[in-house]
Amino acid sequence: MHSPTTPPACRRSWSISEESLRRYVHFASESCIQELLSASTSGSDLPTNSGDSLQNIHGGVEISKRRGSGGSSFPAFRSRCLLKSVSPQQFTSVANAIDAARQWDTDLVEARYIKEMDDNLSIVQLRYGDKSRQPLFRNREFVVYERRETMEDGTLVVAVASLPKEMASRAKKARSNAIRGLVLHSGWVVEKLQHDSSCCMVTYVVQLDPGGAGWLPKCFVNRLNTKLVMVVDRLRFIAQSLPQIPHSLLPDHHHEQE
Repeated sequence: MHSPTTPPACRRSWSISEESLRRYVHFASESCIQELLSASTSGSDLPTNSGDSLQNIHGGVEISKRRGSGGSSFPAFRSRCLLKSVSPQQFTSVANAIDAARQWDTDLVEARYIKEMDDNLSIVQLRYGDKSRQPLFRNREFVVYERRETMEDGTLVVAVASLPKEMASRAKKARSNAIRGLVLHSGWVVEKLQHDSSCCMVTYVVQLDPGGAGWLPKCFVNRLNTKLVMVVDRLRFIAQSLPQIPHSLLPDHHHEQE
């Protein structure tokens, strides 16, 4: 005599899962943004309470190692440099998950936005093939969120990190032969310079576990992360080829003149 209740329950379960995904991504991305802003405030002096240690300075790019976020045993690596003749607007165009992933390894066989959570918040799928130059990227797949926020002073922050396994599976089922890797913490901070609109200060942070389960030797992952943060140097050349936006057309131009 009782009517079937399974279909409504399924619909409720899907609705709750979607809302849980939205809440998680908003909370996690806010935390990631704060981590990135913290990384951008650590200059060459590297405050002792930041957990940073200077690793190298290569071609004007400062590379440092930071304590891993979220209690991870893998440290985060940071690159920071002043980009001359690259405006914030130019670099903003390449400061995203997909352009960075193309620089990580050339065998990026699939890269697309698979879900729009908000105007500035998306879910992105990145998949590498079996011809990757980096063995740690072969047949790896990442499902990440990308959140873009502009601070009051005009600084752009782009936060990128993997979804938890269950949420990633709901957003995009992994291919049978793909290994699900984890971007534990990553992103960009693009800062304007007060007296020179043709240059910008860029900070890039990467904390990556390509295996997705922590089974890879830490020294291999650390070596890879050190190479990955250097994508800022390669992206600068791509950004330089993009057209400059006239300063008079920027949204905050009149505000700056006041």
